[in-house]
Formats: sequence, structure tokens, C-alpha cells
Amino acid sequence: MPRPEALEVPMNAEQSRAVVDVLTRSIEQEAVATRKVISAVPNDNRDYKPDPKSRSAWELAVHLAMGDIWFADSILKGAFEWKGDPPTPPEMTDPTAVASWHETHLTDRLAKLRAMTPEQMLQPIEFFGTTAPAAVWLTMLNNHAIHHRGQLAAYLRAAGSKCPAIYGMSADENLFA
Repeated sequence: MPRPEALEVPMNAEQSRAVVDVLTRSIEQEAVATRKVISAVPNDNRDYKPDPKSRSAWELAVHLAMGDIWFADSILKGAFEWKGDPPTPPEMTDPTAVASWHETHLTDRLAKLRAMTPEQMLQPIEFFGTTAPAAVWLTMLNNHAIHHRGQLAAYLRAAGSKCPAIYGMSADENLFA
């Protein structure tokens, strides 16, 4: 099925503000689980990958953390410009540092996204052939993170770690114990 050239999303300024409020809260909540999964990557086996075509657990953790910031920065800038994976920031020395970096940078970006005017959130942005209002791309930011978090969570036990609870208990983390 071909991708649409434009996503018709009729909303006014007041509705765009509500969309941004709901989606940034959702991103914030999902990010807590994302950082738990990133932190669970065993540093001594961070090169684990289930298949030669797959990213390693480390590459996936870094991509996940940096992807959220790239999406947020692109929305703030009003343009998505992909130039390939940027270099890993030097402070990302282990999975815990990746999670910490993510928390610091995502908290900053969410504050900036919440400060955007409704008119800015209604501005159309093109993303790989599809155009939609800026507010709509917050959904893609969240979906991208959830997708890669699921991949990374599936790596954890095979890499010798435990899988944290995400939406409820996991076999490794009982929230009610």
C-alpha cells in the first residue's frame, strides 16, 4: 500500500494543544519503562545480537535514546533531516549512562515541545514523503521508542539479563511482590 502524501488531520489550535499535552505525557510515561530496559542491558554482553543482521544491544540502546531526541529536535525545528546515525555522545559509556543521558535530554525536549504555540504545532512537516502537522509526529516519536524498546527487551534474557516490567509484571519483575 503506498504511503499517503499528506495525513489529513483536521484540528484547531485548541485541539493541537490538547494533543500535545496528551502525547507528551504519554512519551514521558513510556520513557520511564524505556530507561529501565536500557539500564538492564548487561554492559559485559552489550555486543549481543540475535542475528548478524541485527543491531547489537548496545547499538539498539543508543539508537533508542538518541532517536527520541532526534524526533523531538526535528519537530522543534520544523524539519526532519536524516544524515545517518550521529556519533555516540562520549558520556554514553555504559547502559546506565545511556539511560541517564536520555532522561536529561528528553526532559529538556519535552519542556520545549510543551512550550510550542498551538500554531507551531499545526505547522505541516514532511517526513520521508508524508506531510502532517507537527503535533502528529509526536505519535511517531512514541511509536518509534516503543518499537525499539520491544526489540531491546527481547534481547535481555538471551544476553544474560533480566527483563523489567513494562506494562505489567514480567517473569523477572513482580510489581506486587
